[in-house]
Amino acid sequence: MKRADALLKLSREHHTALSIAQRARRALAEGVAGEIESVAAAAARRFAAELEPHFLDEERWLLPALAGAGEDRLVDRTLDEHHRLRVLAAALPDGGADALAAFAQLLSDHVRFEERELFECAQARIPADELARLSARDC
Repeated sequence: MKRADALLKLSREHHTALSIAQRARRALAEGVAGEIESVAAAAARRFAAELEPHFLDEERWLLPALAGAGEDRLVDRTLDEHHRLRVLAAALPDGGADALAAFAQLLSDHVRFEERELFECAQARIPADELARLSARDC
């Protein structure tokens, strides 16, 4: 999928999210208790350091622009998933395998939703120069 320049940074950050989810799935498949806890703790730290800033970027400029374009359904879904991921990330350090599995699944699904639907809609509904102006203002 061709990405508008203004969305490239956000799109690249999705790679980070997918790598976190993949590492979680690997640890869960291996089933080694100490490794699951270690990966869950690392996922919680990476969420706070790398994914939370990504969510905030989307929430500060991309989602308001989409709401202005009448895309309330996509905005509401994105905000709901961000909220659920924040709750799951907070539960990771003490949540064990179930929490890690739920987090990894929702994170993967969320990235795919954003890449396939949210960003595609943004590119179709918001002119590239407006996307560029909004993303530059947030930096």
